[in-house]
Amino acid sequence: MKRCFWVDEKSEIYKKYHDEEWGVPKHDDRELFELLILECFQAGLSWITVLKKREAFRKAFDNFDVKKVASYNENKINELLQNEKIIRSKSKINSAILNAKIFIEIQKEFGSFSKYIWGFTDGKIIKNKNDKLPVSTPLSDEISKDLKKRGMKYVGTVIIYSYLQAVGIVDDHQTDCFKY
Repeated sequence: MKRCFWVDEKSEIYKKYHDEEWGVPKHDDRELFELLILECFQAGLSWITVLKKREAFRKAFDNFDVKKVASYNENKINELLQNEKIIRSKSKINSAILNAKIFIEIQKEFGSFSKYIWGFTDGKIIKNKNDKLPVSTPLSDEISKDLKKRGMKYVGTVIIYSYLQAVGIVDDHQTDCFKY
């Protein structure tokens, strides 16, 4: 079975992520929040590092309950900084809390984060037919700019493009991949 070039065939976690999740359209706000926060934590690291720590992140971040994350205080931040099972970056932890608060504001404004993020493509999936994956596009530039204007952190265009792929707004499976 042929997969996209970036999948490490020796890694079961990577194959499972590719086969069952990457590029699959997501509309559930909890899932959308989880992937946004994980993409932010991935900045400067490899995605496999984040995938291996995903279950620990879920436990540490209250299963990515956006309201709980938005209410984290100094005690919770210190607890997270001591958790060796997650990526312990104070700036990324603080950004997760800030981004949770802004995520909630977006939900209030649009009815859901899903309506907001999918609104950039009028609910349509962008299916690329190019085996050379871009790291950003005018769409990721636009969304990144809007999220930054709202105050979010760690939402540069490269992170947002990766996020769009993860949540299925952009389908970048290679033409010879069985998921194409």
